[in-house]
Amino acid sequence: MVRVIDLECSAPTSAIQQWGSPTPPRHPEGSGLTWMGREPEQREGWGFDNYDKIFGDRRERDGAAGPIQQTFEQLCDELEAANVVKAFMAHPNPITVAAVRERPDLFKGLARLSPFDGMLAVREFERLVREDGLCGLMIQPLEERIPASDRRYYPLYTKAAELGIPIRIYSTMNYATDRPYDLGHPKHLDQVAGDFPETPIIAGLAGWPWGNDMVALLRRHPNLYVDTAAHHPKYFAVPGSGWEMFMQFGNTLIQDKVMVAFSPSTLGEPYQAMIDAYLDLPLKDAVKEKWLFGNAARVFQID
Repeated sequence: MVRVIDLECSAPTSAIQQWGSPTPPRHPEGSGLTWMGREPEQREGWGFDNYDKIFGDRRERDGAAGPIQQTFEQLCDELEAANVVKAFMAHPNPITVAAVRERPDLFKGLARLSPFDGMLAVREFERLVREDGLCGLMIQPLEERIPASDRRYYPLYTKAAELGIPIRIYSTMNYATDRPYDLGHPKHLDQVAGDFPETPIIAGLAGWPWGNDMVALLRRHPNLYVDTAAHHPKYFAVPGSGWEMFMQFGNTLIQDKVMVAFSPSTLGEPYQAMIDAYLDLPLKDAVKEKWLFGNAARVFQID
């Protein structure tokens, strides 16, 4: 049975409610830290009104029922049954930390901080790594409204380089209508990867629909990687889907750079069904093992 590492897991709603509200404040009271660099905002008015329809339509098309309702214990049981040996979370930090503390054998966590908080964010990032056991940095240009190459991120990038841990960066188009659609274009990774060549950088969400640019940058930068979050693997091999170059090179020249991410809160599919969809892809068996386990294990030093 193939071992699996998931780069994008989601805590069940019941666990989030138990560990702390997902709405602001999302940092310790009195820390001075904001959430994404601005006063607390609700989803309404962000230009996200079409998100639920878009992803609802996608789940309906794929025959999925929506986000799976389960307890934290049921999630752990499902992961273990599917031989998922590690699952990464990048919720608001208190929730991610709670999951890692609850099951450190199963979960790993990425810290989320705002570049607008300057050195406050840098110090909190280091604390989250050294004291709370988080193992990477998650950057969200979609929510920050500035691309990954903006110099305001650089103090956080520098601290990640100093700590020797990977950075995962949101890299795909977005459907919000109140901000640029290409905040997550892979081109923004070029400068960052060039400035921090020793730091593993993971392009989250695979750079779609700019697959050719993504593949080119993966070939250009030795420590640039990619994960498949929020995209269903059953469409990767479909002609005309926009994944043609990703699949061709993912089976050959960039086979050591692709990691899988299952995004259950977005796609609403059980883990085993998603794993089976990856195993059905027209990839070499050795490449499937790398995508599902080997590449992430190497980058995050997982046995």
